[in-house]
Amino acid sequence: MPVIGTAGHVDHGKSTLVEGLTGRDPDRWDEEKRRGLTIDLGFAWTTLPDGTEVSFVDVPGHERFIKNMLAGTEAIDVALLVVAADEGWMPQSEEHLAVLDLLGVRHGVVAVTKTDRVDEDLLELAVLEVEEHLAGTVFADAPLIPVAAPTRAGHESLLEHLVKAVDSAGRESLPNGRSRLWIDRAFTISGAGTVVTGTLTDGSVRVGDRLELWPGNHEVRIRGLQSHEQELESVAPSTRCAMNLAGLERQEVQRGSMLGLPGQWAPSDLLLVDVRTARYVEDPLTNRGAYHLHLGSGSWPVTLRLVEDAELSGSGAALLKLPARIPVVAGDRFILRETGRRSVVGGGRVLDPAPSPRRGETLKSLSGLRAALDEGADSIADALLGTRKTEDLARLAAHSGGGRPTDAVIVKGRAMARQHAHQTTARAVAAVRSFQSENPLRPGIQKASLASGIDVDLDFLEALIASSDELRDDGATVATADFAGGLDAEREADWESVRDQLRMAGLAVPRIKELSIDPDLLHALLRDARIVRIGPELVYLPEQIEGLIERTKTMPTPFTVAEFRDHFGLSRKYAVPLLEWMDANGVTERDGDVRTVQAD
Repeated sequence: MPVIGTAGHVDHGKSTLVEGLTGRDPDRWDEEKRRGLTIDLGFAWTTLPDGTEVSFVDVPGHERFIKNMLAGTEAIDVALLVVAADEGWMPQSEEHLAVLDLLGVRHGVVAVTKTDRVDEDLLELAVLEVEEHLAGTVFADAPLIPVAAPTRAGHESLLEHLVKAVDSAGRESLPNGRSRLWIDRAFTISGAGTVVTGTLTDGSVRVGDRLELWPGNHEVRIRGLQSHEQELESVAPSTRCAMNLAGLERQEVQRGSMLGLPGQWAPSDLLLVDVRTARYVEDPLTNRGAYHLHLGSGSWPVTLRLVEDAELSGSGAALLKLPARIPVVAGDRFILRETGRRSVVGGGRVLDPAPSPRRGETLKSLSGLRAALDEGADSIADALLGTRKTEDLARLAAHSGGGRPTDAVIVKGRAMARQHAHQTTARAVAAVRSFQSENPLRPGIQKASLASGIDVDLDFLEALIASSDELRDDGATVATADFAGGLDAEREADWESVRDQLRMAGLAVPRIKELSIDPDLLHALLRDARIVRIGPELVYLPEQIEGLIERTKTMPTPFTVAEFRDHFGLSRKYAVPLLEWMDANGVTERDGDVRTVQAD
């Protein structure tokens, strides 16, 4: 259901025109009717000549109510810009046009109102003046329709052009299934509870659905839905609607809050944005200004920090720091007001809803983010991931509008940018080779140490090793695929010395500490099965253990420790560890104080 929003200077006939087109007075407040001045947002609806049902959002034109005006433009499909023929182009005509231009509202019709108050010559001049001001904007080619409320002159032509504009806007609408509604009104109905209104975008909702309210991550349930005074079971995207919500008190919600499906939003209080100044802004924007961000139906004071230059004239990137965390998607459009100038000074699009605060990193990310904005959600997800290196898939989807990266390594719900994966793999290979060079006797670097050293999650490290031809995963350790280890000449000499000591000692070998063996050499010899460890203090040559086993098999069984000790001429400090090793390896079986030799 398309939404048409009005725009224009105060008292140029916006509300009167809406009432003439719809038969409904959009002014809701007694004060508005008494003063003949729209103060807050007004709403109406009608069916266009082609059968399309549309909603109208009527906005205030007075400069004092620009905040209310901006709250009504967040989800309009078509703009109805109104300029009075008897006053011509005025300050709020220019400011409202700037808002539409900065928000990217490209479909619209211009109504030149109050034509009954001027003659033909003045009307012609008024139309020429409007055309001049529209030149160079998104409305340069918009149709200009003269109308007069008392006689309804021009209304038929205006409706026909609205049909064309609505049709063009509708063909560009691509809902992404991630429903959200920026709230522009909240009130209580006796017997029903809290009701909110707004324009649903990007997805559908049904009665009974659970939603999250932001800021605050408050869960609510849709108790009832209504659109154009009709009770509904479900509401489609681009529809103005009212929601009766359970689990929500009136004081917990306000204009600027947002409703969305649970788990689909990741709020942030820092935004990277592209800003374009309004064409009437002469002085550049600087970090010293006092700014308000208008996004969705909300308004927040923000601190602006320019990224590319010290001043911004025309366009440039900036970081906006908010006082609260709000759910934003890359590509969301916004308006920037400066309170000192008391006017809209710029607007643009969100590039990254959760950027790095570091200016250098931000600068490097700009070109990729800018290029991705109009390429779809997956491209945005790839660009965001390229900036962040690694990220949760759910968070990427929340910040990209449902995108999933296409150029990434994905492990257990997390993604790593492909380029970063290549760089991380290269760092891993370098770290492993360095370790092997310094520790040639070890089987490889401990996997956990490698992950910590190159600052990567263990799950990602294992995935990178699995896809690399240069690395080998040995379980707890990582080595290069071509690493065989081995002893150099000096270590071979040390090994020969150890082997000689063991051979000469028979079964009463020296303790490990008495061998003066380097720990790395000890581990290498054990790994290569050149020696066999018997308990914490003893090692033997494999041939010594084989001979021991063969001689044990010749003993009468069962036998005691003492009998074993006497048979081999060993002390108890050797006999007990040797018997316990043979028990553990299935050579002997203990039964109380005696042992038997197991059959082969």
